[in-house]
Amino acid sequence: MSRRDDLSPEDRRIWARVAGSVTPSKPKKALRVVPGAADPGPPAAPLPKGPVKARAATPPYAPPPTAPARARGLPEALEPRRQRRLSRERDPIEARIDLHGYGRFQAQDALTAFLIGAQARGYRSVLVITGQGRRGGSGVIRASVHEWLQAPALRGVVSGFAAAARHHGGEGALYVTIRRR
Repeated sequence: MSRRDDLSPEDRRIWARVAGSVTPSKPKKALRVVPGAADPGPPAAPLPKGPVKARAATPPYAPPPTAPARARGLPEALEPRRQRRLSRERDPIEARIDLHGYGRFQAQDALTAFLIGAQARGYRSVLVITGQGRRGGSGVIRASVHEWLQAPALRGVVSGFAAAARHHGGEGALYVTIRRR
């Protein structure tokens, strides 16, 4: 019996999620090893032929500093105007999902399926209710939902998100805008 046969369906699902979140490192080119040969060290630069002219030492090339680039496809914060229109219901909230009562993994699966379905139906904005956690603390789902919305699985779906207005759930809810297909 192999080790994979010992896993329950829940363990297999969790392992698939963990394995899918890892990106393999880039393989390095293997060095040629000759048995009995000493390590030659780094290769030396070839010597120039003919007379050598003295040159001023130039520093190695360094590219100019740039602003850190935002990873392509990551959701952004909603524009203030769009957030205001959603809170005043000038732009419709086309669907809602309430994640109360879900465990962490069940909530992530439900949220992913809900957002992909919303995009398939052509919705532009939805409300995700996470709750505030016990005794006003940061609940597990509320603390994790930002990470879930920025995960590679939803980069093609979510264009932005922001905290909801008080009458829509306040800190326990999020407005999420959906990309067009």
